[in-house]
Amino acid sequence: MAIADKLLVQRQRHLKWRGLDWLELALMILCGVLCFGFSLSVTADIVTRTIGHPWLWLQEVTSTLFIYAIFVGTAAATRRNDHLYLTAISEAMHGTPRLIVEVIIRLVVLGVAFCLIWYGYQNYLRGFGSFRLPSGTPIASLYAIIPLSGVLIGLFTIEQLVNGLRNGFDHPEPTDEHAAPVVTDVQMRAQP
Repeated sequence: MAIADKLLVQRQRHLKWRGLDWLELALMILCGVLCFGFSLSVTADIVTRTIGHPWLWLQEVTSTLFIYAIFVGTAAATRRNDHLYLTAISEAMHGTPRLIVEVIIRLVVLGVAFCLIWYGYQNYLRGFGSFRLPSGTPIASLYAIIPLSGVLIGLFTIEQLVNGLRNGFDHPEPTDEHAAPVVTDVQMRAQP
């Protein structure tokens, strides 16, 4: 099984365009790299402080990796319907009520995406007036990911809206053909 098959979620496939699968895969890989880098930088920061020779720039790296991981992860989770989505409410419904709730939820998420784009871009522009220490890097480098994340969230939400209105939101999930059958205790005891 290829890495792409492991990282791409096939759940709710009817709401996704195959043309954006590469973007979901790239975001998932980037999330992994960012989380690994964050863990590594925190560990290095602890070690260097413990031995009495702290690398102060590690705190900047750590905060950057953390913030980028949050916003990249939010975009990836939106594509996968794992975040910013109220599944318990909508999946309990069928027909027109479900359609209405699904559309309302996605319109709310689009509003959040718009706010991320608008206010994130304003903060990004203002960030050129403040600098991070000790590197002197403009704080805008931290804010750059916010409007980009908003664009991705908006794209994935529009994808879901278009496909949901076209194909319907209520589709039974396919069974996993590769999963081992579930054997209960009663079945175990009944075997010779």
